[in-house]
Amino acid sequence: MTSIISFIIILSILVLVHELGHFLVARKFGIKVEEFGFGYPPKIWGKRVGETIYSINWLPFGGFVRMLGEDSSGQVENKGELKRAFFNQSKRVRVAVLLAGVIMNFLFGVVLFGAIYTKIGIPEEVDYLVITGIAEDSPAQKAGLKIEDKIINVGKMNEFIKDVSSYAGREYELELKDGRKVVVIPRTKEETPEGQGALGVAITNTDMVMYPYWQRPFRGMLTGLREAMAWGKDIFESLTMMIVRLFKGSVPQDVAGVVGIYQISKDVSKEGVLAILQFMAILSINLSILNLLPIPALDGGRLLFVVVEAITRKRIKPQVEQIVHLVGMALLLGLMVLVTIGDVKRLIG
Repeated sequence: MTSIISFIIILSILVLVHELGHFLVARKFGIKVEEFGFGYPPKIWGKRVGETIYSINWLPFGGFVRMLGEDSSGQVENKGELKRAFFNQSKRVRVAVLLAGVIMNFLFGVVLFGAIYTKIGIPEEVDYLVITGIAEDSPAQKAGLKIEDKIINVGKMNEFIKDVSSYAGREYELELKDGRKVVVIPRTKEETPEGQGALGVAITNTDMVMYPYWQRPFRGMLTGLREAMAWGKDIFESLTMMIVRLFKGSVPQDVAGVVGIYQISKDVSKEGVLAILQFMAILSINLSILNLLPIPALDGGRLLFVVVEAITRKRIKPQVEQIVHLVGMALLLGLMVLVTIGDVKRLIG
């Protein structure tokens, strides 16, 4: 039950962040927001504050923003509010409102990555080597080396590997950052198992640097931005491949739906708060990229209509746009069902 609640909370936060972006920008440009809902109808409770109803609904997966004239057929009951309807705004304003959710999700991912790096330090290239893995029964293990030991005064990584190899079968002294000196005997090529080195260690020249605490949030945000952009690139490439495979008539087996995401969140929650934050950051960026795809019913699909309008200089009838989005939603729901079936099959397997 705890894992289910955690899963619902994670998804709800991410969708609410997305909808908050739409809400704030719509309000900024004077568009009337009729309702800001937590969860999806049927409604449990609602209260009007000003002109907007803030509601809590039975289906707890995220939330929604209902703007005047967003999904209607272009008709507004109160003609005095016609200029405040979404469909009556300029292309610039509609693009800003539609992009706001995507941008909020991306920035939320950046902030979460920034919070993580503020806590654990900033990953940077350093002038020493960090041991990240030690093979069983290796010279490093026999000498008493441990994961996270830091080897100093050895130059660059390739220089260190070359130097160690030249001492095969002989004693080689390592100086560690904590003041210890450890003597190891590197293996010869004949003694070295496949896939291992002479010492049997995995090393890196990147470490988590603990800057003064007041600097870390800013450095963490910058590192988080780079991390988010890297994840965004990977996610975009994966989604592109998935769409190509779908057009070829095959449902990708490695795509996770709601059930798959729940299973991942259940596993991640066992790893602690930082792992949960990282999972949320990746999922938030995933949500931003997914919503940017030019698929009807998604923000990217709505943006596509604005682009077509700009090119043709003709306004597409709201009724036509509404039908296209409904069809797109039906296709997305069908895809979700197929992906969920795949999730269940994997879990059963």
